[in-house]
Amino acid sequence: MDNIQMVDLKTQYHRIKDEVNAAIQEVIDQTAFINGPQVKKFAKELKEYTGAGFVIPCANGTDALQIAMMALGFKPGDEVIVPAFTYVATVEVIALLGLKPIFIDVTPDTFELDINQLESKITDQTVGIVTVHLYGQCSNMEEILRIAELYKLKVIEDTAQAIGAGYTFSDGRKAQAGTMGDIGTTSFFPSKNLGCFGDGGAIFTNDPELAEKIQMIANHGQKKKYYHDSIGVNSRLDTLQAAILSVKLKYLDDYSKSRNEVADRYDHAFASHPYIHIPERVGNSTHVFHQYTIRLAESVDREAFKKHLADKGIPTMVYYPLPLHLQKAYLEYGGREGQFPVSEKLCKQVISLPIHTEMKSEEQDYIIEQILNFFK
Repeated sequence: MDNIQMVDLKTQYHRIKDEVNAAIQEVIDQTAFINGPQVKKFAKELKEYTGAGFVIPCANGTDALQIAMMALGFKPGDEVIVPAFTYVATVEVIALLGLKPIFIDVTPDTFELDINQLESKITDQTVGIVTVHLYGQCSNMEEILRIAELYKLKVIEDTAQAIGAGYTFSDGRKAQAGTMGDIGTTSFFPSKNLGCFGDGGAIFTNDPELAEKIQMIANHGQKKKYYHDSIGVNSRLDTLQAAILSVKLKYLDDYSKSRNEVADRYDHAFASHPYIHIPERVGNSTHVFHQYTIRLAESVDREAFKKHLADKGIPTMVYYPLPLHLQKAYLEYGGREGQFPVSEKLCKQVISLPIHTEMKSEEQDYIIEQILNFFK
């Protein structure tokens, strides 16, 4: 089996090539490369898709997180709760702004922030919670929002891996990932479920005053050109990328459906396997499977497993090999081994299998076969 990909962006592009090329050509013909009409058009379309009150595009997902914290008025020394098991960008912006990350462990089956530990992390200096909808499904937002309201904390949803996922509250109310907290953020990195052909990001909020602040901060702190009311940054979505995203947004639900079909086949193949733990799907959130991440039993040599698949032409990835509290850059915040046992254990056990919108059943059958062969 040749050329198996973790994410097959080339085939995905060829399926919508004519639409994408026409959208790119329109931008070139208009020559409005910065803040062209396609940026506003895409923001409007994404607002309608997600149900968010306001959508402000920006340059990337990391900028989105930083701008969110700036807009919420977090000050140096303030504490922000963040999962120990996630990508570095989530904590990176906390440190860059002079805030103090307060790490929290995650649950072993859903990989989401452990809400049972949340209240124990809150102090007089706590101002916010960043929850990460890791791998493609929503965190326990109902409980997170309840605790945040109780302690008057702000909630930022990092939705970079879960755009399009839906959450159902106990009263039946439904909302999309990124639209439930004070601010939601996302990334349009090419391999994301909704990815552009470079960098890109967006910020969601339902608060008009916050939306105005976010827009201003992302544009050098100005509402009127050359008049700067606050310290800001330069973070904007490129017009070409916006045009591409407008095309791909039309297919996002189809992409999620395709990813779920792949995940279902993996689930069926490994559900009762003694050495493989399949990802748990929570009852009140849909899953868009940005990654299909399994946990190997402690007795399994992950490197040998990874090498076996690589030798058979099957790529895998480990998201993530080291928890944030043990990363060299963040040891100054008091991290030590044994502090967050679930995150530390996951970093030794998780491995993500190929999953994408273009996967052929014969490719997946081959992947499954080779995985099962490893254990024979």
